[in-house]
Amino acid sequence: MTAAPSLFGSDPVVDEPDQRAIDAKGHRERLRTRLLEDAEGLLDYELVEYLLTLTIPRIDTKPIAKALLREFGGIGAALSADPAELRRVKGVGDSGIAALKIAHAAAIRLVRSAAVEQPVLSNWQALADYLHADMAHDAVERFRVLHLNTRNMLVRDEVMSRGTIDEAAVHVREVIKRALDIGSAALILVHNHPSGDPSPSQADIRITRAIVEAGKPLNIQVHDHIIVGRNGQTSLRSKGVI
Repeated sequence: MTAAPSLFGSDPVVDEPDQRAIDAKGHRERLRTRLLEDAEGLLDYELVEYLLTLTIPRIDTKPIAKALLREFGGIGAALSADPAELRRVKGVGDSGIAALKIAHAAAIRLVRSAAVEQPVLSNWQALADYLHADMAHDAVERFRVLHLNTRNMLVRDEVMSRGTIDEAAVHVREVIKRALDIGSAALILVHNHPSGDPSPSQADIRITRAIVEAGKPLNIQVHDHIIVGRNGQTSLRSKGVI
């Protein structure tokens, strides 16, 4: 039995008996109907299952969806997982990974648009939601800088370092130079802890204080340094570091 082409291409699958193909088709049609009528009512694995049906034709994608959520611990972690890690799950190939990455990118852009529509300081929850969606499930530590104008509107969002956050990975002069180049009035520093625990380390505290002090004579204010983890977020301003 030859698989029909899909928008994403298709991952190679073994031909299935006709009756199983018919059953799978009926299940997918029922799932699609539920999706169109009440997407909020679908379970996480059902959302992933239907997403995979768009790229893996004629087989039951429910076991693959459940395996993904079991392997990564949830839908957020599965969508943000590295492609190499996703390939280790049986049944997931390049087209399935592409579908997962499209869903992840669309979700990030949706929450990001809400975060940038208003001044950041008056729209803090939207910013927190964006940062959580984008960074909470990362397996690699990233340090980013949000550049704000005089109205506290986000004008640039840049990742400046990947890997362990310390004085060797994050250079104070580079952060301040970039702020001067952009003309930033204020900064919000952000990084994630892949361990899931957002508690600040001594290195986090040191680099935060160094950037704050470097920005003062140049009238560049550091509003906060936010640490993002699967288990929540920590504001270093609320901890009295800034």
